[in-house]
Amino acid sequence: MVAVAAVAGLLAALFAAFVGARKALNRDKTVAQAVIRDPEEHTRTDAETGAVTSIQASDLTFPEDMLDDLWTPTNLERLARTYWRFLSRATLGLVRVKYTEGERYVVLLFTPLKLLTFQAPEYEMDADRGIVRWRIEKGLLVSKRGRGGDGYLEIDVQRCASDEPGKAKLHVEVEVANFYPSIASGIGRWFYANTQSRIHVIVTHGFLRSLARLDLAESRVGRFAPDRDDVPDPQAAPRVPAGTR
Repeated sequence: MVAVAAVAGLLAALFAAFVGARKALNRDKTVAQAVIRDPEEHTRTDAETGAVTSIQASDLTFPEDMLDDLWTPTNLERLARTYWRFLSRATLGLVRVKYTEGERYVVLLFTPLKLLTFQAPEYEMDADRGIVRWRIEKGLLVSKRGRGGDGYLEIDVQRCASDEPGKAKLHVEVEVANFYPSIASGIGRWFYANTQSRIHVIVTHGFLRSLARLDLAESRVGRFAPDRDDVPDPQAAPRVPAGTR
């Protein structure tokens, strides 16, 4: 119970930092329009296993002539880096991402405090869809059952038809799947629902809205040079975006 309260307190502090950073994050001018399009049941917990799935989504509309220039493996990799940059900025630098050849560490200030450890990202892309996926390895926020790479964090970008002449639309989803939170057991589920889960949704919505600036961060790794396109095609069928059924 002490551990649950400690983790909840940590998450509350991170939420307070995000609230303090929101004005600074929203200062830059936008190039596109971002509209949140979460699925109706955007966050759910399996009653038997305790596994959490959470999906936040938005539609991004911008000038059509920009899309072909943006649709490259290099920019998919930059989108991945933009997510981590936003997370650090949204928490006023309390949360940082450390890189190794095979893993990504989400840490609280220093490396020993590893909140989440991910395997190296996987990329998939074709003419209409791009995916970057980080498999969850372990971390302070992950229960023992959720370690080893079965759960994942994923950004899924799909090109969609736009009703506006001269405009292009991208449907962007951020999904956490098969995630086992360390505090979501017994009474800890209440703490998780009102701290870690709520913070994740709010921060992810902030990230999705921030994409309207089309300010993609430079990759720290540079896996895909501008002339490389050797990315495997997406394997899973795309979900139907909300509002298009």
